[in-house]
Amino acid sequence: MFFKNLCFFRFPTSLTFDDLEERLAEHQLKPVGPTELSSRGFVPPLGRDASALTHKVDRCIWITVGGEERLLPSVVVNDTLQKKLDELEEAQGRRLGGRARKKLKDEIVFDLLPRAFVRPVRTDAYLDLEHGFIAIDTSSRKQAENVASQLREALGSFPALPLNAEVAPRNVLTAWLAGEALPEGLALGDECELKDAADKGAVVKCTRQELDADEVTKHLEVGKQCTRLALTLDDHVGFVLGEDIIVRKLKFLDGAVESLENTERDDLHAELDARFALMSGELKSLWRTLETALKLSKAEA
Repeated sequence: MFFKNLCFFRFPTSLTFDDLEERLAEHQLKPVGPTELSSRGFVPPLGRDASALTHKVDRCIWITVGGEERLLPSVVVNDTLQKKLDELEEAQGRRLGGRARKKLKDEIVFDLLPRAFVRPVRTDAYLDLEHGFIAIDTSSRKQAENVASQLREALGSFPALPLNAEVAPRNVLTAWLAGEALPEGLALGDECELKDAADKGAVVKCTRQELDADEVTKHLEVGKQCTRLALTLDDHVGFVLGEDIIVRKLKFLDGAVESLENTERDDLHAELDARFALMSGELKSLWRTLETALKLSKAEA
């Protein structure tokens, strides 16, 4: 269950979540209706065999937004539509107008939806009450916003905002890549993205590359700036940090997970509990490092 991406929002540490379980229970996932394209709601983080909609370790709470989506490929809709249009136009001897075509397409979608396959989806997130942030396992800002909105709807109010850095993340990443001392525990990885400062300028992506190599340095010397940079923290966590302050390609390294491998557990729930405890602990350290390095603004109380 380790997260693979982190999209952060910040909220005041003064917020309390004492009745979170009860609030989420009022907004559980309901099966998608026969004529609905999708349905969203909260599901148990520990899986369908569990009942609790929250899982807490220390001051971190794991929640999951689940969904059901009907798969109705546009090619199927358009093919059915064209056949219907051909039949009607041949019978009536004239071409149907735009409004009639749209109405016919809506009728086809309505007719096909109950027979479409349903795909389950889920997005995990966790609330760190100590530091006042929610980390959502996605690299899509839009998807993260949807999770925050679901939580806002359940709670009635949830003043969470995207991160705001008091320094330009691009400048910080560029300085690190150019040789400026990194914060304690951080080390360069083997991936970066460089962009020309001009709009629509050149973009260079380096993977499996020694980042202190001459070819990287030459790109920096001609003015390119770093917009994504692979890093490791304490040999426990590897990730790619973007100028949008989204963490991608998150990996928990041997230094972090070896304790899991040396301990036997009775069931899946115990294993997930141990993994969440390990993950939340490591991400607290990552958060503190990013907060200091990027001078992240505090949330208003």
